Amino acid sequence: NSGIQTCSAKTLGTQGNVELPMTSNSMTLEKKYLKSEMNKNRKLPVLKDTRASDSSQEEAIDQWARRRKQFKDSKKCSSTGGSSINSTITEGSMNSEDARSVDLGLHSENDDRGFYTENFHSAAWVFRGDDVSPDNSPRCLSKRPRPVAIRERTVKIAKGTGNYPWGFRIQFSKPILVTEVDTNSAAEEAGLQIGDILIAVNGTDVSSMPHSEAANLARKGPDILTMVVGSDISRYPNTPRPTCRGYLHKRTQSAILKGWRKRWFVLKHNGYLHYYRHKKDEGKCRPLEVTKLEGAEIGVDTSLGKPFVFKCIPQSGNRIFYFCATSNQEMKRWLEAMEKAVHPVHQNHVWVDVTLHNTTLPPLAIKNPECLGLLHQLDRSKDAWIQHYCILKDGCLYFYATLRSTPAQGGLYLQGYIVSEQSLGSKRSVIELKPPSEEFKTFYLCAENVNENKRWITALKASINKWLPLHQAIQDFMNRPLEETRM
Repeated sequence: NSGIQTCSAKTLGTQGNVELPMTSNSMTLEKKYLKSEMNKNRKLPVLKDTRASDSSQEEAIDQWARRRKQFKDSKKCSSTGGSSINSTITEGSMNSEDARSVDLGLHSENDDRGFYTENFHSAAWVFRGDDVSPDNSPRCLSKRPRPVAIRERTVKIAKGTGNYPWGFRIQFSKPILVTEVDTNSAAEEAGLQIGDILIAVNGTDVSSMPHSEAANLARKGPDILTMVVGSDISRYPNTPRPTCRGYLHKRTQSAILKGWRKRWFVLKHNGYLHYYRHKKDEGKCRPLEVTKLEGAEIGVDTSLGKPFVFKCIPQSGNRIFYFCATSNQEMKRWLEAMEKAVHPVHQNHVWVDVTLHNTTLPPLAIKNPECLGLLHQLDRSKDAWIQHYCILKDGCLYFYATLRSTPAQGGLYLQGYIVSEQSLGSKRSVIELKPPSEEFKTFYLCAENVNENKRWITALKASINKWLPLHQAIQDFMNRPLEETRM
């Protein structure tokens, strides 16, 4: 085994020669709003390559500062309701009920490029591919070779000190596997994961090389270890991220009104807590407030003399939120979800990176699609059907504007969804995609005719069936006949 341990490095997340997208948050929502208003009134086109000095932009924004009150008081519903795919940008303390500002950074809900991913992030899923026969184990637990989706990427790790200067170990196997990554090491910071396959070390192909030779290549090389590694989506399950919805009573601290107000709260997998006046407002109106939970302090509170009360102290700002649940069980459900949001998972699952890479490709460049063609998707906020050119691949439905459009507009992660044919309004044949839980969105699609609908339904069911909840995959594996189990 070769070992490792050190300081920081960056992952060049690529598949092939295409760099995977990275997101950046750099401007407050209010400034974005004011800039857009300024551009509208001046009738100037907004060009991507336009370069204005920061100082001139700030001066122009200050001239429009008088419009802040109009912006903050605006309660106009956004167009991202119902089944809309493209998310909008939201900002904390837009309409704070307590008339107190909260220092929150700008956050884009569009982390996954317009993909609806909530159900995928809510549970642990395992990819078993086409191996759906009950007589065989799920692909994730099978040792048989199989074709899988691979994410290849370059990892650069700075050499540290000690006997294990990079912070990871590799296994005596072909291909060479990463079996351990030290906590807080340079390897962990670079994004190296247990289960990664070593493909090249310092420019030399090691896919068929003994692990001892690969270790020597690393030791004799420069202080910056450069490796090409690959991860397949069937090797390990994704890590669930927090998702929680429900009514809670929130204690207000307004100078005018004090007490408890019932509000609809939504904790999303990105670690942001939204709340609305009513359940029906989610997805149709701006949230009353958005709070980042990463780094926050949470816990049960007994100071108010009221049962089932818990508090949240965000890392940014000096405000304390008090919430009251309807039962001890409900309070524990929220605390468990919030605890995950306080310590978030920053590493994408391999399959997420693969789908994000696929969005950069033209529709017909996605390899081995399971179904493709035109589909109309119901946008409930507008009561209209929006046409997309769609590609179905490994439980992901990609939406493109046209056959020749690049990149993809967005799409749906379909793990756990139930597909059926329904009648809806004037349409006799509609594809219904129903989630396993009511807290997630139901989607309606419609092809050009009944036969096309049936073709899509068959393909969607088969594609969704490639994924299993982790507990079911383990149970299926344990239920295999004893004589077939190899140790």
